[in-house]
Amino acid sequence: MGGSAGNLVEWYDWYAYAAFSFYLAPHFFPKGDPVAQTLNVWAIFAVGFFMRPIGAWLMGIYGDRRGRKAGLTLSVTLMCGGSMLIAVTPGYDAIGAWATVALVVARLMQGLSVGGEYGASATYLSEMAGKQRRGFFSSFQYVTLISGHLIALAVLLLLQSTMSETALGEWGWRIPFFIGGALAIGVFWLRRNLPETQSFANRETGAEHRSSFGALFLRHPREAALVMLLTAGGTLAFYAYSVYLLTFLSATGAFTKPVSTQISAAALFVFMCIQPLAGALSDRIGRKPLMIGFGVLGVIFTWPIFTALEIVQSPLSAFLLMTGALVIVTGYTSINAVVKAEMFPAHIRTLGVALPYALANAIFGGTAPYVALWFKDAGMERGFYWYVTAMIGISLITYLRMRDTRVHSKILED
Repeated sequence: MGGSAGNLVEWYDWYAYAAFSFYLAPHFFPKGDPVAQTLNVWAIFAVGFFMRPIGAWLMGIYGDRRGRKAGLTLSVTLMCGGSMLIAVTPGYDAIGAWATVALVVARLMQGLSVGGEYGASATYLSEMAGKQRRGFFSSFQYVTLISGHLIALAVLLLLQSTMSETALGEWGWRIPFFIGGALAIGVFWLRRNLPETQSFANRETGAEHRSSFGALFLRHPREAALVMLLTAGGTLAFYAYSVYLLTFLSATGAFTKPVSTQISAAALFVFMCIQPLAGALSDRIGRKPLMIGFGVLGVIFTWPIFTALEIVQSPLSAFLLMTGALVIVTGYTSINAVVKAEMFPAHIRTLGVALPYALANAIFGGTAPYVALWFKDAGMERGFYWYVTAMIGISLITYLRMRDTRVHSKILED
């Protein structure tokens, strides 16, 4: 609970931006083409992802040298600052381009925070678990990640049902960012009282075992490459099936924004609930079978799911299609944290989990909505479906060739 609560708040703040992107676009950018405004909002969403490798690098080293607890505390502090900045910044009509600059700075802070959060929380949860429950424990990283997403959507639904569209667009969109900042302050105090992991206490020390960028890529190049390759298809699929689909459903014209939000929230709730089941399953049968299952099903069904969503008219049908896509990607999301943690020794584990993952996320995950909208704006929307399918295929090859980390776990050596 101690490791997960902060992760929930981190991801609530991160996804509040995506959930309220409808309302951020006209506030932070000059009046004009709505499509151009939306592209700008998602471009800044991607900018936050490109800051994540820097956060992963700096705070990964910090977590390896000062402790997992110290890294977790620092990351939530940065997230609080980013959310509060978005909440208080005046609009483009009031301060011009400075509004856009403030939004970029806030997302850079949040990107730095999330970049460090992933490695610290993935390492913390994996190290705190026993040998027989490591997959189950680590699955709660995505439980809290999705919980944060769902809370952001719940706040959106609540505000949409209690406020007029005009009021929400003018000032109501600030409320979720104030909520996120306040929650982050509470988690800061919670994390100060967390116990440190035994793996960190038992880590090898000395100059030859110091965590650094060079040590990661010179002494553990194979593991770093594996993390990037296994992440590429998984993170792209996750953002395509979750974040982008919220925009996709309303953009087709078949559903209003509130209905699209309700469909997405229901599908994500099911997705959240099955993460621990898949994590526990990996403790019994291994990590590799689940990842291969995601790869095979993702390659086969991504195109049919997206093409079916183009013409779907029933909210129930849309819910079932989105849920099916998310069930497929569960083979990656439920265990990706523990798979990465099991590849690295304790003295460089936080950095090894965080940095290659953040690089793959910046290249493939954070750009997913922007790339999808670029294809759409160019009149080639279905090109995005092939792009997602191809990247899942590349990750599938990686899953087939790698060892099962449940059996070959570096955490066992701690």
